[in-house]
Amino acid sequence: MTEVVSGTLDAHIIRELTTMTPAEQAASQYEHELAYYSSPHSWWRIAELPDSRPVGFVIPARNAYHPIIAYIGVLPKFRGHGYVDDILAEGTRVLAGEAVSRIRGATDVGNAPMAQAFVRAGYRVVECQLDMVWE
Repeated sequence: MTEVVSGTLDAHIIRELTTMTPAEQAASQYEHELAYYSSPHSWWRIAELPDSRPVGFVIPARNAYHPIIAYIGVLPKFRGHGYVDDILAEGTRVLAGEAVSRIRGATDVGNAPMAQAFVRAGYRVVECQLDMVWE
């Protein structure tokens, strides 16, 4: 996660990186979000090239309400090569294997590449959320 935040288009992470290092941000996200999901960590996947170099990862999970793609990331040097499609497909496959009726994913409006990956994978926009913060 620490390496994935470099060059991220996620507005929340960008904001957090103004007050903490990438390692601190990753640890905080794990401790305050990912650790609370009731789904097993065995669902989590690391994507690798045939030579075993990691490309990225996906965290399919179940939050308090829905099965979700909780986090997906591609290492900066592998972005723009379509790996996100395979990584998202694997996360979706894991959740679909649990016989769920719907899988949710979310991304920032400003993260057009991720939004496009969701569309390519067959996800539909069902709602929008506007987050406002105090400076």
